[in-house]
Amino acid sequence: MNIISSLKKIKNSFTSSFWIANGMELFERLAYYGQATILSIFLRDHLKFNEIQAGQLSSIFGGLIYLLPIFAGALADKFGFKKSFSFAFGVLAIGYFLIGSTGMKYFSSLYSNFDLYWILTIILIFTAIGGSFIKPSVLGTVALSTTHETKSFGYAIYYWLVNTGAALGPLLAFFVRDIFGIEFVYLVSAISCALMFLTTRFFYKNPSGQLDNNSQELKTVVVNLFKVLGNLRFITFLLIFGIYWVLFWQFFIIIPFYVMDYISPDTPIELILSTGAWTIILFQIPVNRLTKNISTQKAIIIGFILATSAWLLWFFILPITKGINITGTNIPLSIIMIVLGIFIFSIGEQIQAPRFYEYVADLAPKGQAALFQGYAFLPIAIAWGFGGTFGGWIYQTFSTSKHEPQYIFLIIAGLGLLATILMLLYNKFIIKRS
Repeated sequence: MNIISSLKKIKNSFTSSFWIANGMELFERLAYYGQATILSIFLRDHLKFNEIQAGQLSSIFGGLIYLLPIFAGALADKFGFKKSFSFAFGVLAIGYFLIGSTGMKYFSSLYSNFDLYWILTIILIFTAIGGSFIKPSVLGTVALSTTHETKSFGYAIYYWLVNTGAALGPLLAFFVRDIFGIEFVYLVSAISCALMFLTTRFFYKNPSGQLDNNSQELKTVVVNLFKVLGNLRFITFLLIFGIYWVLFWQFFIIIPFYVMDYISPDTPIELILSTGAWTIILFQIPVNRLTKNISTQKAIIIGFILATSAWLLWFFILPITKGINITGTNIPLSIIMIVLGIFIFSIGEQIQAPRFYEYVADLAPKGQAALFQGYAFLPIAIAWGFGGTFGGWIYQTFSTSKHEPQYIFLIIAGLGLLATILMLLYNKFIIKRS
């Protein structure tokens, strides 16, 4: 009875708009991560782009989907979350379908007379524009449909559902790719977003109330962007963190290529890449409790070190384990090592990620805390915008051309070491002096 009572209390603590918005976010993340785990393989092995082209296309989509929310948030405030959700899910449904259609035999004649690279570029930009409205609308709903007492728990529910979608999406993508074909993963993502479009139209209602700072005009957002860019101390911090996120996004570029080329093309890459999300779902609370007394600066450094350690593990261990199976099974030992590396990285992410927002708040000048928090996704956008192309280039250079893939892991580990050193120097010379 206690569990049932607790669940009822949780349910009654939030409005219907809160639950519907977060439920839609779960399905949007399911659609996003389902396709993200196979995007690089879809582009290279199915559409026959080279690694650099596949990386560039991934950069376009990933970079914009994390950069554009800065501007989309202002429009979502202006036109209302219901209209924003409708626009976002409508565009995402069409966009995901169009991406998948480029690899379907039924539509091959439609694209045969065009340069597929530029067709996909346009489709990916179109899809990213739609996706950029999701986070501002969900987070805005959470802000407006919670009280001071329930707000913290509301964001915890949001974060947990995001990672649930990130864990279930790759699982569903694996079964769809195995049964129907890789191109149909995008059809599932499109259907998921189409269902959320209908959910928005029939069930979602704009939450009552106004944001504390009221709706911002797009002009104000642009002015604020330059205001933030003028703060060199803050931008330096974001650029250093951008290096860290480059390591993360290589899970979706380099790791799929390596697994398909050097372990087995039949490997369930979607399930491997979902390790991080499952780790967060299962270990976020105990990790937070164990590290709650560690200072913010140390927590971030620990996160950077663990991220670097994952890539160093792969540099030293993967060449040794190549071709070796676990005793009594057909499971390659290399797969276990890759899963272990993602697990290590994810533990580090859980240690530093909550502290990142504390750090941003500390860096913000008086009266600009909300403004600076609005640009917290910039490092992810920077990393995707640079990391996809960079990952594709080094893979083609050291693996496809030179057949020495181990150096790829060393280079990425070097970036992690660089980020760690720069953050240590930043803490010592910039923060302390400030």
